[in-house]
Amino acid sequence: MDNNSLAHTKWECKYHLVFAPKYRRQVIYKDIKAD
Repeated sequence: MDNNSLAHTKWECKYHLVFAPKYRRQVIYKDIKAD
């Protein structure tokens, strides 16, 4: 594995950690509102 793809994988991991919880919270909130 070359350095470039390793850096890309790390970036993707950070991106996922930052954006996934926000998105998940919105989905959960919508589910609660729908009940």
